[in-house]
Amino acid sequence: MGKMELLAPAGSMDKMKMAFLYGADAVYLGGKSFGLRAFSDNFSNEELKEAVDYAHARGKHIHVTVNIFPHNDDLKALPDYLVYLRDIGVDAILIADPGIFAMARQLVPDLPIHVSTQANTTNWASAKFWRDNGASRVVMAREVSLRDVKEIHAKVPDVELEGFIHGAMCISYSGRCLLSNYFTHGDRDSNRGECVQCCRFKYNVVEEKRPGQYFPVVEDERGTYIFNSKDLCLLPYLPDLYDAGLSSLKIEGRMKSIHYVATVTKVYRQAFDAYEADPEHFTARQEWLDELEKISHRPYTKGFSVSRPTAADQVYGQSSNTQTHDFIGLVKSYDDEKGLAWVEQRNYFKLGQTVEFLQPKGHLVRYTIDRIVDEEGQPLDAARHAQQLVGLAVPERLEPYSMMRRQVKAHV
Repeated sequence: MGKMELLAPAGSMDKMKMAFLYGADAVYLGGKSFGLRAFSDNFSNEELKEAVDYAHARGKHIHVTVNIFPHNDDLKALPDYLVYLRDIGVDAILIADPGIFAMARQLVPDLPIHVSTQANTTNWASAKFWRDNGASRVVMAREVSLRDVKEIHAKVPDVELEGFIHGAMCISYSGRCLLSNYFTHGDRDSNRGECVQCCRFKYNVVEEKRPGQYFPVVEDERGTYIFNSKDLCLLPYLPDLYDAGLSSLKIEGRMKSIHYVATVTKVYRQAFDAYEADPEHFTARQEWLDELEKISHRPYTKGFSVSRPTAADQVYGQSSNTQTHDFIGLVKSYDDEKGLAWVEQRNYFKLGQTVEFLQPKGHLVRYTIDRIVDEEGQPLDAARHAQQLVGLAVPERLEPYSMMRRQVKAHV
């Protein structure tokens, strides 16, 4: 059994560093152009080089998204960008459009190409086509079952296959959507990275030519969120994902928070390591499932992995997310002599509250706040100011970049 790559999202430099600290083998990220997350922070050319250098110094990998569906004007700056990505040593580029693919094969033939999920590869013949034309990896379409992935791997064993394991689901076919274009009169093209998430809007569905044929819609006076998919979570199916022949499992979320990226990455790092150490006795531990409830998310679904989605895989009542914990602070350092964890405040907290610390490598630490001091050592009753640095008398040493959280909602 080969080692599975854990691939995490990186919408900014800080998120990239947190993903690596919390266990990612590789990250996927975008430059300022040519990617499908135009409203993420993304990376300037200088930051892309810094990211590559940072990753390679730690034995990690950088995959850069070049997966828009371009119009003619988009192609003008593309050759120079592809050459730049090659020159700074990125490990792979993700491409969906055959024109960009052809340009990359001609201009940077030694740069590995991963075929994006937006290319909607759903069968072994498509995977073989991409391999024959020089792709080193194909990202499976979201609509593919694990049974079909296994057949694709059997028919085309010499191309790597990548699949999503966790995160938000797009209602459109392999993420190819025209709703944003329609609702914004062409100003926001989802296929060029400017999606306004129309699938989360409120709708009523009427099909006047099919009387008596109804969608299983539940609605209230506001309408219904018929296009609002639940979030993917395949943690319980990890053995099936390995068995299917996948080489890399991918977490969605370049627009998500540091808290989301770090928490999900650590859960799957622990799960991957546990499975690879003892596959016969693997089970999805309750503590991992509990961690995945603490981040902002919609209710979870298995997607298309083991069966076809049904009405139960949509959220009909609301479009907002839920979470059980708030991210309230980031540990910057620990003073062993004074027994103080120096924490950068990210949300209000005060004396007497019970909090927990998720560490990059170590165990979960729970602590009731009994002492807060400022940088001069003066006592405080609360941390009120954004990014205020305060000392907490946590009785055991905490790793730098541990995340401090407070429960705000009970587990359902």
